[in-house]
Amino acid sequence: MKPEEIKLSDWKRILFGQVPPEYYLELIIRGLFIYVLLMVAMRLLGKRMASQVSRLELAALVSLASAIGVPMLSATNGLLPAFLIATIIVLITRLVSKISVRNQDFERMTQGDLDKLVEDAVMDLSVMKRVRITRERLFAHLRSENLNHLGLVKRIYMEANGTFTLIPNEPAIPGLLVLPEWDEEFVQEKMQQTDVAICKECGERKPSEQQQDGEVSCINCGADDWTSAYIEKQ
Repeated sequence: MKPEEIKLSDWKRILFGQVPPEYYLELIIRGLFIYVLLMVAMRLLGKRMASQVSRLELAALVSLASAIGVPMLSATNGLLPAFLIATIIVLITRLVSKISVRNQDFERMTQGDLDKLVEDAVMDLSVMKRVRITRERLFAHLRSENLNHLGLVKRIYMEANGTFTLIPNEPAIPGLLVLPEWDEEFVQEKMQQTDVAICKECGERKPSEQQQDGEVSCINCGADDWTSAYIEKQ
């Protein structure tokens, strides 16, 4: 189309394009075929495609979307290429999954592994940096689980698919506050400050013999900013 042929007043072109009316009947047939193809492909890829997806499944899903998009809207492209691409994607995904069941190293290489973000109420900041999880994102997840301080947490694992698995600390110990400090009224209502000094960055407890010292570095993360641990009011 030449530039001079493009006019904002040409509503027929804007709404219907430059295809004959018969193409819209063809579009219904294409849409039905693509829908069935996608449903069959998703079924063959397995039940996990309907829940949290792994890297492998996400790559398969994006590839399927790319394969079916062009023949869905383009009158000049046939349906057979989309069918062939979908078949290849399904076969590759199933093959990788089959190998992963037999070889754990291959599974970790293709789909990732879990990481330990919190151990005994202390954050591993080096791991969090590597997996690109910020303190605030972790705190937001804890708050969504109705956990107000790190002393309630024994372990937090980040699974290969990006979800969090939380194991509670029983019994709870004083820990780093995860509620926002500016919400002072709510913090005072829910939490009780203790005389236990902990690292403000990771939650590591300050050694007892150094409780009264000033410039002491955290043995876990190297920070020298200390704060008081909290427990929940009974």
